[in-house]
Amino acid sequence: MTDDELMILIQAGTLDAFNDIVDRYQGMLVGFFLRNTRDVQLSEDLAQETLLKVYNQAWDYLPLGRFRGWMFRIARNLLIDNVRRRTNDALVQAVKWQPQTEDNALNRIAEEIFQPEERVQHVEFASLIDELLAEIPEDQRQTFVLHHYSELSLPEVSEIMEVPLATCKSRLRLAREKLADKLHARGIGPQGLQGFTTI
Repeated sequence: MTDDELMILIQAGTLDAFNDIVDRYQGMLVGFFLRNTRDVQLSEDLAQETLLKVYNQAWDYLPLGRFRGWMFRIARNLLIDNVRRRTNDALVQAVKWQPQTEDNALNRIAEEIFQPEERVQHVEFASLIDELLAEIPEDQRQTFVLHHYSELSLPEVSEIMEVPLATCKSRLRLAREKLADKLHARGIGPQGLQGFTTI
């Protein structure tokens, strides 16, 4: 069943359809918030709050095949509101998150960068990428995370970020370049960098 079909059922009051949306997107939302706050509890709370807003604002959704963009716009607005409310920098004060599982995006990145014999190290690489993401500007980090981890298209990301597509592409390029520079500083060689900057 598509996201739009589920949303139409939610609009009709079918609770099971909402449970399906939760099952489908809760992990993706937690991952988005984790990579922007590095605080596990806060990320889980914000993901839950996002899903509640999806449910409460279901009447406002038009089933035009753009559910993920609509949902992530809600998520991003909650993230911005939360950062504004916090008196201290969330990235400095938050508990550092260490990935416990291998997600599809990290596997894909590792497969594109490393030779087969090096892929056993992709968990360490994923952890390093998460660490380095905290060091790049917020707009670039969010663009990178939405595109690579949440697997949204650049037009979807530009809509969520409320910027022109050209700006979105520029931010993604800058994020890749900065991450590549930081990887190079950590000893990841040119071969790895070449693959990384083209993902």
